[in-house]
Amino acid sequence: MKKKNFWSTLKKPIIILAPMANVTDAAFRELFAKYGKPDVIWTEFVSAEGLCSKGKKNLLVDLKYSEKERPIIAQIFGSSPETLARAAKMIQKLKFDGIDINMGCPDRSVERQGAGAALIKNPELAKEAIKKVKEAVEIPVSVKTRTGYSKDQTEEWIAELLEEEPVAITIHARTRKEMSKVPADWSTIKRAVKVRDKKKSKTLIIGNGDIASLKEAKERAQETGCDGIMIGRGAFGNPWFFKGKELQDIGVETRLKVMCWHTRIFERMFKRKKNFSIMKKHFKAYASDFKGAKELRMELMKTKSADEVEIEIKRFLGKNKFA
Repeated sequence: MKKKNFWSTLKKPIIILAPMANVTDAAFRELFAKYGKPDVIWTEFVSAEGLCSKGKKNLLVDLKYSEKERPIIAQIFGSSPETLARAAKMIQKLKFDGIDINMGCPDRSVERQGAGAALIKNPELAKEAIKKVKEAVEIPVSVKTRTGYSKDQTEEWIAELLEEEPVAITIHARTRKEMSKVPADWSTIKRAVKVRDKKKSKTLIIGNGDIASLKEAKERAQETGCDGIMIGRGAFGNPWFFKGKELQDIGVETRLKVMCWHTRIFERMFKRKKNFSIMKKHFKAYASDFKGAKELRMELMKTKSADEVEIEIKRFLGKNKFA
């Protein structure tokens, strides 16, 4: 059977919403699908081991999505090629458009399993994982990784991954050791493109790291020659990001009303499944850079339900007038 590949239909540079743990859940993604849809959307990452266990039902909430999010990619992590392949088959049955293997997460609990960024130290296992997942499914398989583990290994590491020809490699332009403590080094993305071109590979190279606007995303794609840009924190609290709007472009009242709607969606989707406190990091992002924002955030941090959030927002907007 011929593999389905939506990637080949996308105009470059491909603009992508990054997977972020406890951020890019179905409620968050619904807002982006409504207010400014990127070219591709990722889920939060899910444990392949967990999906293959008796407790898999509890993880399926993280793979919830709607048709308007397409094309949508499910991201999984793990270190066993066989387990990753089994999880990939499940994801294919859920009718995702693609599967991404996380090879960059620096979380210690993930690395202890030999997964995430730990795979950078084990190229043979990483390649076997890509191979087994590709053999298991008919949908495209991609990888998200970093430029190295304790040092910059861009050329060697990307060359290893290209041997298995994933449809795309997203590169966070920092090493695992650097975490997010230093600025992203976009010269590594340019070097990765050169490695790909030298190998005459068809794999797409996607750059990721410190992109603050849609304009900057397009400039980075132009200067590095990469095929697309993935945006994470830059879009946080800004569902209008992919329409080229910065938060300052959006009226305070509009932002706060959308935040209320976001909270309602989260509560409707995840009540008794996810802790309401997850929403509080979103409150920090929405309520910023306007008069009274700090005081409002302090009140929002005390809330425990969508009703309480709405009461605080109405109270705030009743006391403050914004143009």
